[in-house]
Amino acid sequence: MFDSLADKLANAFKKFKNKGKLTEADVKEGMREIKLALLEADVNFKVVREFVKTVSERAVGADVLESLVPAQQIVKIVNEELIALMGGSQAKLDIASKPPTVIMMVGLQGSGKTTHSAKIASMYKKQGKRPLLVACDIYRPAAIKQLEVVGEQIGVPVFSMGADVSPVEIAKNALIHANKHGHDMVFIDTAGRLHVDEVLMTELSNIKEAVSPTEILLVIDAMLGQDAVNVAESFNNLLDITGVVLTKLDGDTRGGAALSVRHVTGKPIKFVGIGEKMDALEPFHPDRMASRILGMGDVLTLIEKAQQSFDEKKAEELEKKLRESTFDLNDFLDQFRQMRDMGSMEQLIGMIPGVKPGALKDAQIDEKALSRTEAIILSMTQKEREKPAIINASRRKRIAAGSGTSVEEVNKLLRQFEQMNKMIKQFGGLTNARGKRRRMKMPFGLG
Repeated sequence: MFDSLADKLANAFKKFKNKGKLTEADVKEGMREIKLALLEADVNFKVVREFVKTVSERAVGADVLESLVPAQQIVKIVNEELIALMGGSQAKLDIASKPPTVIMMVGLQGSGKTTHSAKIASMYKKQGKRPLLVACDIYRPAAIKQLEVVGEQIGVPVFSMGADVSPVEIAKNALIHANKHGHDMVFIDTAGRLHVDEVLMTELSNIKEAVSPTEILLVIDAMLGQDAVNVAESFNNLLDITGVVLTKLDGDTRGGAALSVRHVTGKPIKFVGIGEKMDALEPFHPDRMASRILGMGDVLTLIEKAQQSFDEKKAEELEKKLRESTFDLNDFLDQFRQMRDMGSMEQLIGMIPGVKPGALKDAQIDEKALSRTEAIILSMTQKEREKPAIINASRRKRIAAGSGTSVEEVNKLLRQFEQMNKMIKQFGGLTNARGKRRRMKMPFGLG
């Protein structure tokens, strides 16, 4: 999302790098570059003006101008102000002291309300909650069916009363149903329009009055750019929203909405959508987002993704196999699947410190490689997976045909597996100072 902004900010910082000492004129010139970078990223003009003013005032202070490394000081200031601009700290979802917690999802048509209602419900289901999805969009064709489909995907029930009952009545009855069946979270998927209109707002106000929601989350498409700010202002003025869900942050957008919405509405961004899959949702961390923008990486999110995909029982079984040198292609496949569950390679690489988002735009990252590897291994018999040494030329042809790949790709995979096995046997033979075999602690993804 922030490819262009990250590149332009990096160029702006270069103006400070070659100077042993900074003057106010140097700071002014650099700030002009930063201002242009933010405006081109579609950040609201008023937000840019205040941001640049604050950074400039701090940058011309004695601590920066007299510093031995003024460029680093200015990057530090920009980082701190970006964090403040986006809310300072993570804003978590409020949980009602007396269940159920009612979350009302609002926004324009096509913003992603239905899928993100399911995504957030799925996230909290994994944390032990018992969510209920409520179909209050009775206008859009197949809206109820869509909610039922995504609800089935994540294993969360959907409450609906069809298209002939008013959304207010559906919402009221949903709460009665939730109390009766022990649901501690209720997600109300409301109707949207192509633009903000009086009919939409009146209906949303009536639902709000009827169910007194704990949270009103505005779902905004990040691709809207400047319009995202106008939409946020309109909904906030009429409904007093409690937070924002920013969707399509994985798209080719300039990112201005993420930097503007919090400042303009005063309401925090609580979640960001980063893909189409049901688990492609992240809590919004202003500090981590600022780090990504400035090319500092996002190690904490990377670790969290690894922990979510990590299966402790499988890891113990794997460690035993590694020590006994019985690692086979079934285990190899398990490792690939855990890597794939963490997300796209481009997203993961972008979280590594020192890798700027823009540096990846020309990189040829083959996201389908993991799928081809899986197809090849699944085309083998159980005996072939356990003893790859028996896979001769005719078997390789059969596996290639069965997986829709080539013999060369099958050969490449088997070579990789053979090399890994040699390495494992080398490590497996290591002993400690007392002559005992060392216990191998293999991190996620085989280290």
